Amino acid sequence: MEPRAAQVRRREKQGRQQEDRPSREGEPRSGGNTEVHRGPDLVQWTQHMQAVKTQLLEQAQGQLMQLLDQAMWEAIQAYPAQDRPVPSIPPDSLHKTREPSLGKRKVFIIRKSLLDELMEVPHFRTIYHMFVAGLCVFIVSTLVIDLIDEGRLMMEFDLLTFSFGQLPVALVTWVPMFLSTLLVPYQALRLWERPQSGGAWALGVGLGCLLLAAHAAVLGILPVHVAVDYQLPPASRCVLVFEQVRLLMKSYSFLRETVPGTLWARGGEGIRAPSFSSYLYFLFCPTLIYRETYPRTPNVRWNYVAKNFAQALGCVLYACFILGRLCVPVFANMSQEPFSTRALVLSIMHATLPGIFMLLLIFFAFLHCWLNAFAEMLRFGDRMFYRDWWNSTSFSNYYRTWNVVVHDWLYSYVYQDGLWLLGGRARGAAMLGVFLVSAVVHEYIFCFVLGFFYPVMLLLFLVFGGPLNFTMHDRRTGPAWNVLMWTLLFLGQGIQVSLYCQEWYARRHCPQPQTTFWGLVTPRSWSCHT
Repeated sequence: MEPRAAQVRRREKQGRQQEDRPSREGEPRSGGNTEVHRGPDLVQWTQHMQAVKTQLLEQAQGQLMQLLDQAMWEAIQAYPAQDRPVPSIPPDSLHKTREPSLGKRKVFIIRKSLLDELMEVPHFRTIYHMFVAGLCVFIVSTLVIDLIDEGRLMMEFDLLTFSFGQLPVALVTWVPMFLSTLLVPYQALRLWERPQSGGAWALGVGLGCLLLAAHAAVLGILPVHVAVDYQLPPASRCVLVFEQVRLLMKSYSFLRETVPGTLWARGGEGIRAPSFSSYLYFLFCPTLIYRETYPRTPNVRWNYVAKNFAQALGCVLYACFILGRLCVPVFANMSQEPFSTRALVLSIMHATLPGIFMLLLIFFAFLHCWLNAFAEMLRFGDRMFYRDWWNSTSFSNYYRTWNVVVHDWLYSYVYQDGLWLLGGRARGAAMLGVFLVSAVVHEYIFCFVLGFFYPVMLLLFLVFGGPLNFTMHDRRTGPAWNVLMWTLLFLGQGIQVSLYCQEWYARRHCPQPQTTFWGLVTPRSWSCHT
C-alpha cells in the first residue's frame, strides 16, 4: 500500500498538470483564468468564420458570373444578324475581359448606362442630390453677392445668346450633309454588288468611287465654308463639326462592314446589300459601329427621354454660368498685362476648377443624357456609352473608358486594321496610330470651334498623353495612382482653359488688318499687349 502522504502529493501533482494543460478549442477552462483565455479564442473563432464567409461569397460570385456569362454567350449566339454569321466568342472570354470589342467584332447586348445602374443605389443617388444641391447653392450665392454689391440681380445671358447665334444657319447646313450621307454610301454599295458583267461592274465601281469622293468633299468643305463665311459663333460651330465628324465616321463604318463581303464573296456570288431602313436607323442610333440589327428594348419611356433632355439643357446653362463668372472676368483683360511665367502659372491654377467642371458637365450632358435620350427614343438596347473612367488608375484605362462610342470605332478600324496591315506584330505602332488619329481630330475640332489654330490639345495628346499611356499602364493599381490620374487631369484641364481663353481674347483685342495664313496659325496671346 502506498503511504497516504505520498498519495496526497501525487494527486496534487496531477491536479497542477491538469490546470497547466491547454484546453481544447471551445472548451472552457476551470478556475479563475476562464475569462482571460476565452477572449483570444473567441477572436480567433470570429476571424475564422469571417474568412469562411468571404471564401464562400467569392466562390458563389464566381459561379454566378460564369452562369451569367454562359447565358449571355448563348443569347448572343441565338441572335444572328440577317444572313450574316455571328462571330464565335468563347463563353469564358466574356468574364475574362471587359473590353468594348470582344474578339474581332463589337458585340451589342442590352445593358444600361453605368450611371443609371448606380442611380438605383440610394446611397449614390444621395451623392448625386448633394452634388446638384451644391451647384444650386453656388449659383444662388453668386446671385446674392451680385445683389448686395450691384443692387440688382446680374441675370445676364449674353454669353449663351452669343454662343448659339446663327443656329438656324448651322441647322440648314446640316440638311445637305445628312442627305449626302444618307444617299451616297448606300448607293455606292449597291453599285458594287455582284454578280454583274465585268464591264458593267467596273463602271459601277468607278461611279461609286466618284460618288464617295463627292460625298467626302461635301462633308469636308461645306461646313468649313459656312462657318468661315458666316462667322458662326462657337456653339453653332460645334453643331456643324460634331455632325461632320459623326457622319464621316458612320459612313466609313458602314462601308467597312459591308464592302468586303460584297466584293470578295465566295464563289463570285454577291451578298445581298443591307436594307435601307437598317442604314437609316444606324445614322441616328448612338453608335459608330454598323450592324444590320441591334438589340432593342420593348418600349419607349418618354418621361426618361424628357428627363435626360432637361438635364442636358441644365448642363449647358450651368456651363455658360461657369464661363461667365469664373473665366470671362479673369481672361477678358489679361492681354493688358505683359506676358510672364508668373501670370501664366496663376491663370492655369485659376482655371483648374472651371476646367474640371466643364469636363464633368460635358461628360454628363453628352455621353450620358444626350446619348441615352436618343437611345431611348430609338429603343437602342446597348447603353454602354462609357465605363467607370473615374476609377482609372492609368491613363490607358482612362482613354478606353471615357468615351466607349469613339473608342469602339478607333479600336475596330484603326487599331485592329492597323494590326492587320502590319502583320499583327506591331502593337505599339498600331496604338501610336490610334493616338495620332485621335489627337488630330480633337485638334481639328478645337480649331473649327474657336476659329484659330493653337495646338494645345495636339501637344497634350502627343507630348503628354502618349507617354502617360505607356508609363501609367494597367499594371499601375492602387489609390495613389487614381489620385495621380485625377491630379494630372485637373492640371490638363486648367492648361486648356487658360491657354484657349487667353488666345480667344488676344485675337479680339489685337486684330490683324488682313487675314493671312501665318496670322491664323501664330499664337496672338504671346505678343498682344493692349
